[in-house]
Amino acid sequence: MPELVAQPGPQTGPQPMPESAIEAFRALPAEEQAERRAAVRVLVLTGLGLNCEVETAEAFRRVGATPETVHLLDLLRGHADRGLTDYQIAAFAGGFAFGDHLGAGFVYANKIRWQLYDQLLDFIDRGGLALGICNGFQMMARLGLVPGFDGDYRTPLVTLAPNDRLGYWDCWIRLTFDRQSPCVWTRGLDTLDLPSRHGEGKFLTAGPEILERLETGHQVAAHYADAAGQPTEEWPANPNGSPGGVAGVCDPTGRLFGLMPHPDAYLYPFQHPQWFRQSPSERPAEGGGLVIFRNGVDAAAAALL
Repeated sequence: MPELVAQPGPQTGPQPMPESAIEAFRALPAEEQAERRAAVRVLVLTGLGLNCEVETAEAFRRVGATPETVHLLDLLRGHADRGLTDYQIAAFAGGFAFGDHLGAGFVYANKIRWQLYDQLLDFIDRGGLALGICNGFQMMARLGLVPGFDGDYRTPLVTLAPNDRLGYWDCWIRLTFDRQSPCVWTRGLDTLDLPSRHGEGKFLTAGPEILERLETGHQVAAHYADAAGQPTEEWPANPNGSPGGVAGVCDPTGRLFGLMPHPDAYLYPFQHPQWFRQSPSERPAEGGGLVIFRNGVDAAAAALL
């Protein structure tokens, strides 16, 4: 469907956050950083088959933000205590929303499209950040939140399809990150081991030119990596067969990020399968997945300066 592709043009809407803004925030006294992180309010959606909200909220809590878990229907029907634009971050957790009937994230995306889209676009226009993990990434792709070319967050150009080896696959994989990506969630990362658990994670685009534009624009923030740390299409390092090893994609501003592996499932060092083989001096102080959450919270806190 190449006719759907928005051609490069003048950038509209929110702009990428300069790295200098985050550096300025991290140069503040520790007490002031903690205060500003606590002012970052995070919406974590739950209900109707979403089942990773506890660990997602805990991840944001552990890096100093203030997460609030809200049932999807309460938000859609206006029964929640706050509206979407009252938050600095929207977290779309993993799970199997609506049982993944009609395709992973399909019903989930349609519910938001018809009942919350104007609020969501307003949230993005105000500079809000979003993180979609697994089912959340699938939903973001079906809505068109990624790739978000030229400020178009309504046109779906990518999807997450069934794995090449059909069926649900649960394993640990290694990611490699694009250091030139505008993605605020992955800044400073080179490689990271994370759990991957899904049956529909193969990243497909409406045309080859879309994937090319994503790669040249450094919007593919994360790739599945082989033992040498290089992007791969080979199973099992690439658990779904995504072309080019695509594992996570951001919008051009770097504020919206979706990925299939689960950083929310690696919050503590002992969750890594090799933890028991490491000596106490080799063990990290925290789970590697927390880096992604801390990066997002720091970016949101920096925007409050």
